Amino acid sequence: MTDLPSVRRLEAVAFRAWPAASVLYDGSWLIRLTAGHDSKRLNSLNPLDPSDTANIAVRLEKAARRFADYGRPLTVRQTPLTPLPLVSHMDEQGWSSLGETIVMRVDLTVSDPGDGMDHLPIRDVGRFVDARLSVSGEDAFLKAGLSEIINAIKPERGMFLFEDAKSGPEAVCLAVQDNDMAGILQMIVRKDLRRQGIGSAILGTSLRWARLRGAKTAWLQVEADNAPAIAMYRTFGFGEVYRYTYRRPAVVGASA
Repeated sequence: MTDLPSVRRLEAVAFRAWPAASVLYDGSWLIRLTAGHDSKRLNSLNPLDPSDTANIAVRLEKAARRFADYGRPLTVRQTPLTPLPLVSHMDEQGWSSLGETIVMRVDLTVSDPGDGMDHLPIRDVGRFVDARLSVSGEDAFLKAGLSEIINAIKPERGMFLFEDAKSGPEAVCLAVQDNDMAGILQMIVRKDLRRQGIGSAILGTSLRWARLRGAKTAWLQVEADNAPAIAMYRTFGFGEVYRYTYRRPAVVGASA
């Protein structure tokens, strides 16, 4: 059985770790919208109370108009906190599911993040974002949006960058410490350097940084089909807490 109090706390720290530009509530339904970045995490409706089931169709229609104002499709993030009548409504209406993500957690008071060489976090957001886009191969036009998001993070953050003097950025990782919990985000290793231990090294560095600052628990989110990453996280002691998926309404007129 899913531990709903743990889900609620992990959801709360995740929202703070990766803040949306606009946050609105409809009852306990949290609507996150961000004009500067089109990621689903930053543009989604997040139900936070399984018992909040009133006027589902009307509220979804209202939310759809808000999303349209941002040029975004209505997207519901379905977690263990999503009311079952809302899940049934989406199923009956033929809503699609867009992938599955696993939320993992490790107890830093018993886990050993290793004793590899430590790197100090960098302070230059622009440099970190440039490296993040370089290692992921994404377009530079995302820089402004990513920079805005990272600058808006209120808890303490550690931006880690591994780079080579000749070949440039090799890996990045963003650790966000929120009281006794630390989130691991934006961890990416350059494609041609994967499975060489770089990911483990930068993750270990990030976890040691968080633990030295008093974090007792670390958490992260990983796509369910990313088997290599999941295997690496498990070597550090991370275990699954829950899963979520994104749902969108069926496209009118689309063929089956």
